[in-house]
Amino acid sequence: MNQIKKLLIIGPVWPEPNSSAAGGRMMQLISVFKQNGFEITFASAALDSDFMVDLSEFGVKKVSIELNNASFDDFVIELNPDVVLFDRYTIEEQYGWRVSENCPKAIRLLDTEDLHCLRAAREKAFKEKRTFELHDLLSEDITKREIASILRCDLSFIISEFEMKLLKDLFKIDAALLHYLPFLVDEMSEEDLLKLPSFEERKNFVFIGNFIHEPNWNTVQYLKETIWPIIKKQFPEAVLEVYGAYPSQKVLQLHQPKNGFFIMGRAADANEIVKKARVVLAPIRFGAGLKGKLLEAMQCGTPSVTSTIGSEAMHANLPWNGFVTDDVELFAKKAVELYHDENLWKQSQKNGVAIVNECYQLSKYSTALIAAVNSLLNDFESHRLHNFMGSLLQHHAYKSTMYMSKWIEAKNKN
Repeated sequence: MNQIKKLLIIGPVWPEPNSSAAGGRMMQLISVFKQNGFEITFASAALDSDFMVDLSEFGVKKVSIELNNASFDDFVIELNPDVVLFDRYTIEEQYGWRVSENCPKAIRLLDTEDLHCLRAAREKAFKEKRTFELHDLLSEDITKREIASILRCDLSFIISEFEMKLLKDLFKIDAALLHYLPFLVDEMSEEDLLKLPSFEERKNFVFIGNFIHEPNWNTVQYLKETIWPIIKKQFPEAVLEVYGAYPSQKVLQLHQPKNGFFIMGRAADANEIVKKARVVLAPIRFGAGLKGKLLEAMQCGTPSVTSTIGSEAMHANLPWNGFVTDDVELFAKKAVELYHDENLWKQSQKNGVAIVNECYQLSKYSTALIAAVNSLLNDFESHRLHNFMGSLLQHHAYKSTMYMSKWIEAKNKN
């Protein structure tokens, strides 16, 4: 094996760390692999965006590829990567068979971001006004697709301990195919809090989130229609600033300055916005994975009030940096209480530091990640031999995906 290992990352979009938690996570992964000597190429069929990161600044080569086109085969053969990382299961479906066919020795990794099937099933249950049950997942096509993708890969990165347990218990996936990998951030100290704006220097409530993500749009609607009126009744001077990338017209229409409800649009620097706010509000009603906005709040020393779904798998057994409740009246009451009670606010800040250091320590999880990848590189044949279901799915599913892709490619030529 070459001393310098080559990593190919294939993504549905170019990373936008200032637009979404997914973009931030991708840059965390790039940083870890880069620091461990990997030569990285990032490939995508997406168009360039105004807000994408300049990958060259991070020593990453950017390559545009095409969907359903044999030109990818030539590209991947020439690159000959040691490791290929698929960003989300849909990318593995699209390019996995091509990687397997042209670079059979390349380790295939999947970053699930979060379990899309879990998010979709919860959203469906919510919109049908019924309680979500885990067995709801079993009947969804997206579940079958995502689980098949996980089985076909050598290793999948799972961001949430709740999702790790779900995959092992409900779907009986071998633990050897799963690797727990939360957000990766630097340790904090209580001295770091002293460098942040103080209680007196902060004002207003804030919500922040990418509006392409349906749970964020639903949260803002819920705030505007249900929770904010209760907060305003208890605290008439209250102001909520809502930030987020890609706000649609329906989002912008919620702007109501007379009622203290401000739709601010994209944040130039989300960190600076959250540092200046006194409390983050995030009554998230469906979703999956970990909530980047809530970890960011902890790093910014900003207490938060969120829901059970919002805090899911985010804080081990440690006290939350604020409050967790699904009760509307209690949510509003605790939000106002946290806003006005300086002692409570400062204790919540300290809770956030404890959570960051216990649950998201960069050094701990990055070391384990590289060790897992190197182990695969050293013995991928034995690993695959023990994953019979994966090889079975690869044999059948890749054949159907391959012929569909080649049919589309032939059709495009005509």
